[in-house]
Amino acid sequence: MKIIQATFIQSNTDYKACPAPEKPEYAFIGRSNVGKSSLINMLTGHPNLAKTSQKPGKTQLINHFLINDEWYLVDLPGYGWAQASKADREKWDTMIRQYLLQRTNLLCVFVLIDSRHEAQKVDLEFMEWLGKSEIPFSIIFTKADKQTKSKTQLHVEQYIQKMLEQWEEVPSYFVTSSVSRDGRDEILKFIDSLNKTYKKI
Repeated sequence: MKIIQATFIQSNTDYKACPAPEKPEYAFIGRSNVGKSSLINMLTGHPNLAKTSQKPGKTQLINHFLINDEWYLVDLPGYGWAQASKADREKWDTMIRQYLLQRTNLLCVFVLIDSRHEAQKVDLEFMEWLGKSEIPFSIIFTKADKQTKSKTQLHVEQYIQKMLEQWEEVPSYFVTSSVSRDGRDEILKFIDSLNKTYKKI
């Protein structure tokens, strides 16, 4: 898939105010500071599409971007940001879960995981909730350029083994780098394949 156009559409706090669910949609989410905005910019080829920040918690709204006038890319607030107030965390959690449960055109949630770290409880619990809620998702391991390929591979394998303790099988996953653009073609090919199934519905 070649991305020719990527346009910001709107930001909001209520799934009911999202664009009409007439095109396939893909949401990106992960713990704060996992490299979500950098990944979105790398995938779309637009370096300033999603706002990047060294400060966690930059994304606090449901952000819709229209890609090639064919599908929506959705940038969701990060979870697990300890510095946010309890009230804010609960507000974001409710907003995110309502969106994920109610969007009928949501074909896949991409859960971003920092490839430099061991499996984190907050990530495992979130993916468990997605599974129980029957929301399809894939995993994207980010920041592969921050360490050697062998260390990245080791961490990914350890993570998969950890998931297999609870899951019969692990969903599809990708290893990426926003610097070297590793994983970009694979993710876009995956999205393109799902788009084609959506058109047949």
